[in-house]
Amino acid sequence: MNSAHPADSAIFGHLWTTPEASALFSDEGRTQSWLQILAALAQAQADVGLVPPAAAEAIRAHADVGLIDLDVVAKLTRETGHSTLGLIRALRDVLPEGAREWVYYGATVQDLTDTWFALVFRALGDIAGRDVTRMRDRALELAAQYRDTPMCGRTHGQPGLPITFGFKAAVWAAELDRHLERLRQGRVRWEVVQLGGALGTMEFWGGRALDLLEGFAAQLGLGVPVVPWITARDGVAEFTWLLAAISATAGKIGNEVYQLQRPEIGELRESFTPGTVGSITMPHKRNPEISEHLVTLSRVIRAQAGVALDGMVCEHERDGRAWKAEWLVIPEASMAFAACVGSGTRMLDGLRADPARMLANIGSHRGYLLSEPVMRALADRLGKHSAHDSVYAAAMHGIDQGQDFRTALREDTRLDAIPDAELDELLEVRSSLGSCAAFVDRVRRDCAGAWR
Repeated sequence: MNSAHPADSAIFGHLWTTPEASALFSDEGRTQSWLQILAALAQAQADVGLVPPAAAEAIRAHADVGLIDLDVVAKLTRETGHSTLGLIRALRDVLPEGAREWVYYGATVQDLTDTWFALVFRALGDIAGRDVTRMRDRALELAAQYRDTPMCGRTHGQPGLPITFGFKAAVWAAELDRHLERLRQGRVRWEVVQLGGALGTMEFWGGRALDLLEGFAAQLGLGVPVVPWITARDGVAEFTWLLAAISATAGKIGNEVYQLQRPEIGELRESFTPGTVGSITMPHKRNPEISEHLVTLSRVIRAQAGVALDGMVCEHERDGRAWKAEWLVIPEASMAFAACVGSGTRMLDGLRADPARMLANIGSHRGYLLSEPVMRALADRLGKHSAHDSVYAAAMHGIDQGQDFRTALREDTRLDAIPDAELDELLEVRSSLGSCAAFVDRVRRDCAGAWR
């Protein structure tokens, strides 16, 4: 079957989704979830005396997408112009006569579709927890393995001071761990049912409304909202924002890897699978496919988060412009997110570092990366700002003259205050790493827990 959407493409779908995520949003997956919700609603209504128990049992027994003709559902949906009436009629057609009038009893479209969102958020939360934990734990492994491995630290794209690769990986791990904490804290806010009826007041169900709300949530294992959230879309926006924020971190890490595996830098590299082709015209190329695509996916997800935030601006007690836009945003963002964190785990699992190249790159700058330790030592003699001016002048002159840093320093008499032996020690790379190792140890201790 031809597909117009890249996520459904047999050729390119692996770039934009995963089978696990796609199953949530396919016609079969979505409809099965909706049937599950309708069965839970009927059972909760039976439990509070609103629906005959036999009818609820029949609805539950027939809540199987395999019993429903989806072509009929599609045809009826188009004919009625209503989002769920086609499904209601198709389900009623397969139910025994005594149960048909009790389907969707008093509920509205948003009761069904928003509760489905909550189930999707739970499933995506589990995917996020699993894969972000894997990314974090791999970053922690890299931090431990390369705790004391020097590399160029860079600011504004230019070499600054030496750091360790372990320190860089620890920064990744800590950021990923904060996302896991956001996920833990937020799930209680967005994994909640929607059951409000026409305007959110639950008027249709009378005095049994609040008991019904509790029972409906219990049937699905979801939380109970303090008040129906028909026009309060902050939970949807927060969830989508979190997907975007996590993907932004994955994109940041991907961009780091993308840049550092450039051959002229060559400090990191993705794993290579034999048979992977980088270029149809340049056979020698090994492209940074995974890290590059992480940035692409992150851009797509962040764009969807903006639409979700727009949905928070609703009118009165129901506004289809807001929540119908989410029907596109949530699947798009969720599928791209699953692809993103899946790719992120794959990239980090196969990531390789080149400590020798890292050290060589530091050496290629002929000592100038150690300007701060020299300035700090001179500050004890001249004062910080005077020391900066002196080291700056020596460094600029030395760079212009093609000198190494030590030679440039020794040509400036203001720096004679630092004896040769002390200067040699200050120009040792491993003595200029600050608290890199201590920060790695702190992150490893702080991120020891599981995500749940």
